[in-house]
Amino acid sequence: MGDSSASYIHMVQRLIEECIIFNMSREECMEALSKHANIKPVITSTVWKELEKENQEFFESYAKSREARGYETEKTRENFQNMLSDSSERDTSES
Repeated sequence: MGDSSASYIHMVQRLIEECIIFNMSREECMEALSKHANIKPVITSTVWKELEKENQEFFESYAKSREARGYETEKTRENFQNMLSDSSERDTSES
């Protein structure tokens, strides 16, 4: 795998971590990254699954906390969209 592939996967991983901060499920994350960051859902899903393998205990407790807490999907998506907009503006200005 070349440097560009590794950095792309690292970027997807960073965005997945942002989804987790916003308490999103894998499906919500796949949809959000597809819509707002133009990342194919299969890529998001694959990277998420690898993260689950590496951090099994975290993801088990994350799933339980999401269930226990419930979540406000619309507000979550709105916050995530704002975060992505801010992030892409920073990436563009850093180039």
